[in-house]
Amino acid sequence: MASPTLGATTLRAQQRAEGLAATLPPLLVAAERVASTVAQGVHGRRRVGLGETFWQFRRYQPGDSPQMIDWRQSGKTQPVYVRENEWEAAQTVWLWRDRSPSMDYRSVNGLPTKRERADLLTLATAVLLVRGGERVGLLNSGQRPDHGKFALNRMAGQMTDPRNAHSPDALPQPEPLPRHAQVVLVGDLLSPLPEIHATVSALTGRGVRGQLLQILDPAEETLPYEGRVEFEGFEGEEELLVPRVEAVRETYLERLRAHQDGLDALARTAGWTYAVHRTDRPPQTALLGLWGALAREAV
Repeated sequence: MASPTLGATTLRAQQRAEGLAATLPPLLVAAERVASTVAQGVHGRRRVGLGETFWQFRRYQPGDSPQMIDWRQSGKTQPVYVRENEWEAAQTVWLWRDRSPSMDYRSVNGLPTKRERADLLTLATAVLLVRGGERVGLLNSGQRPDHGKFALNRMAGQMTDPRNAHSPDALPQPEPLPRHAQVVLVGDLLSPLPEIHATVSALTGRGVRGQLLQILDPAEETLPYEGRVEFEGFEGEEELLVPRVEAVRETYLERLRAHQDGLDALARTAGWTYAVHRTDRPPQTALLGLWGALAREAV
């Protein structure tokens, strides 16, 4: 028979654990689950720096510090070799997701809204980055980037705070960022291309690298409706009555493809990446692609 003292201790520990779990926002729990299916551990950056992990030997060059010389390796051959270590200093990644009213759209009740999917992918990306030792922050939040579990809890709290639920801005506001930081912009990216270009140009002008992830509802990519349909805007647009949707479908799809081609060209010109994710597809697929892009940027 277990001792009463041990039983009481176990019960208190269980109650503390349950209380702690209850304080975690459901969004963070979901993001942790998605992130766990994509990657384990850290991603290698493979850059020369001041870390302790050995990378390679190379020949001594004028200007190299004598402390870098590896005398054992140099003693085996005629040239003098220096020892290079892998760069292990944490970098900063700024995350932003669209909170404009259009992100509340979903075509059927069984799908997440674009906002829900954007929030999930943004926080899941932060989970992976924190596991890799990176510093993360929310762009336009007024908070400094941080690392570790504290950063995730604070970010989840900011994202689920009702006071921060909506913003009239479909694109981030410019703010000074450290050179060589990375930025991930997640939203429907349906703003006019010149506005998106101005946003990206303002960031790349500071040496910031980035990724664009466009979140769309499947109906926005296919316009599956038939017959007479009245469309309502989420951001103050006038209602639009279309007598026969099938008659305008091809024109609509051509305009969407042209917009997406423009986003792709804009990203490539800036040295960024661009990808599209539909809310009827698994979030892991988008997260894996985004994580791969971030890892390639770090090489």
